Amino acid sequence: MTPFDDELEIEHEKIAENARDLYDEGIRTFLATANISEYHSLSQSERVDVAETSVDALPDDACVLAGVGGSTADAQELIRAYDRIGVDAMMIMPPDHTYLHEQGLLEYYRSLASVTETPLVPYVRGFDPSIDYLASLTRVEGVVGIKYALKDPVKLGAGVAAGADDVVWVDGLAEPFAVSFWAEGAEGFSAGVSNFRPEIGLELFDALSDGDWERARELRNICLPYQDFRDETGQENEIQGAISVSAVKKGLELAGLNGGNVREPIRPLAPEEERKAEELYSQLEDDIESLIE
Repeated sequence: MTPFDDELEIEHEKIAENARDLYDEGIRTFLATANISEYHSLSQSERVDVAETSVDALPDDACVLAGVGGSTADAQELIRAYDRIGVDAMMIMPPDHTYLHEQGLLEYYRSLASVTETPLVPYVRGFDPSIDYLASLTRVEGVVGIKYALKDPVKLGAGVAAGADDVVWVDGLAEPFAVSFWAEGAEGFSAGVSNFRPEIGLELFDALSDGDWERARELRNICLPYQDFRDETGQENEIQGAISVSAVKKGLELAGLNGGNVREPIRPLAPEEERKAEELYSQLEDDIESLIE
């Protein structure tokens, strides 16, 4: 997350504190300047600075990915800047063009890979790709993983089967989809409530790795109420998930970490939404205590 102060300036020390606290809890993979980091609210130089804060704050055995997007030239410029500060990998943000062509998008990834030796992880979200596209994506030189965020586990399984064996597929829809996506070939998942209660994500990862499906479902289920809250529209709005970032930032604050403010077009939680977040967090704490020793 990217915490902002009351003037909506970035609070870099709070980013560093969060990173170090999550590392101490056992998290080893960190994604800076992504959707939940408010990538599109950051300037190009701010993205570099935010990623550098995480790189500098964390030990060498942590893996820091940084988000990259926009035009080919801008993305290549950002990639070169990330390389200078030593990020470990780069997640390519979901394409936000109104008109997309699968072969053109593959060429975009090849163009980005041509300027770096750093591994790339495309983020598949916001459009409905073909299986052939997913398979081709795994064979783009430099691509080592795919963050898959479509509510379609069957297509994920087909993409895994058709793709290259040496690419890691990651559930990009957080804990709610971890069990079903894992069964289709995913080997990891992005954090939802695990952003502020990392023990849930770590226990869930272990359960899935061990094939303990019953425990994995139990752990997944205690995440659902707060994750469902993240999917809500918020007040005076019809767009689903509009409070997602604000809800996670509230969770960070409730857990004793640093959430901070949000920048437009995201809005902070309304008072009644804050109360609901507090109630859901309290229930989450109780569930964690009963399920995780």
